[in-house]
Amino acid sequence: MSQTFVMVKPDGVRRGVVGEVIRRLEAKGLQLKAMKLIRITPELAARHYEEHRDKPFYGELISFITSGPSIPMVWEGREAIQVARTLMGATDPIKAQPGTIRGDLALAITENIVHGSDSVESAEREIAIYFSAEEIT
Repeated sequence: MSQTFVMVKPDGVRRGVVGEVIRRLEAKGLQLKAMKLIRITPELAARHYEEHRDKPFYGELISFITSGPSIPMVWEGREAIQVARTLMGATDPIKAQPGTIRGDLALAITENIVHGSDSVESAEREIAIYFSAEEIT
């Protein structure tokens, strides 16, 4: 069993698709271990997107993720990282396959509903940014 970090971003919360994202992850067999509704601060966003600090789109990332409430979550299951990323689909919704979260629900690469960890290291780092050990059941 492994854990991964998945977050419904402000566009997903605003559009009311949180339940659909959760339904798809649960239907695939992942277990929800922690979840909260938060408004991400610029400081928290800077920690989350640290690896993109020098990229030209960094400011846009920070602006978007702080634009409204988000729902960070911890999911657990067999190959949880790969399972969640497959369910999410390609980052660009135009390239995402039908049947994936982004392929079915996202509107633009800048507003693509969800974020998910891409490795064990990023999952551990992102979970630690948003959750204490006591918050994860």
